[in-house]
Amino acid sequence: MEYGNAHTAGNEYRSEHMMADLPVQERPRERLLYGGAGALADHELLAILLRTGAKDRSVRHLAMDVLKAFDGNLSALATAEISELCAVRGVGEAKAIELRAAFALAHRLSTRPEIDRPAVQSPQDAADIFREHFLEKEKEEFHVILLDTKHFVIRTEPVTVGLVDRSQIHPREVFRSAIRNNCSRIVLIHNHPSGDPTPSKQDIAATKNLVKSGEIIGIEVLDHVVMGKRTDHQQECNDFLSFREEKLLS
Repeated sequence: MEYGNAHTAGNEYRSEHMMADLPVQERPRERLLYGGAGALADHELLAILLRTGAKDRSVRHLAMDVLKAFDGNLSALATAEISELCAVRGVGEAKAIELRAAFALAHRLSTRPEIDRPAVQSPQDAADIFREHFLEKEKEEFHVILLDTKHFVIRTEPVTVGLVDRSQIHPREVFRSAIRNNCSRIVLIHNHPSGDPTPSKQDIAATKNLVKSGEIIGIEVLDHVVMGKRTDHQQECNDFLSFREEKLLS
């Protein structure tokens, strides 16, 4: 079964010049650390790369000037040559090189072959990703698979280890990483060390709650896969159960 488709001159100069001297709530680095990159505007992300401002401008003002020089067009900024970046007052060769390198890496990441990342188009795909991980586990583990719009894996995140009472899993823990990664769909997966993938009543109730929470947040729970184990007498049977296939999501 396949799934559907962020001060002034003089003695106050250094305070304007260095991000470290800004109030904590205004520091781009701290805001990214605690709120994720999505909480920052373009110029704030750029300020992190620039690190320091010019003699007469804070790093935030310099970042805004850099964006303005390219009419606020990130694509134009990302493809700008070193000489074009250096033409912005306050941007020296070192800063220009660092910006060029950062954008070059981003371009390589965006154009890398999708084969580098597994796709989750079915419960079998999700099971294949985690089968070896769960093989010798003696405790239950609950994980989330974050997917992009084409169902390629962005990353996987552990949520709990050794927690049998599924009702104690809070939606906040499940969706936190998905929100930070601007993910629109996820697959839940956990193991049953006993080998029997049949979901418990708690599994079913908790999953329905997470599906409803996802609908409110705007993140679709595509499936919940429960991993069991193959036995010598049942090699041909699936070692997993899909909530979607069993119509247990709603």
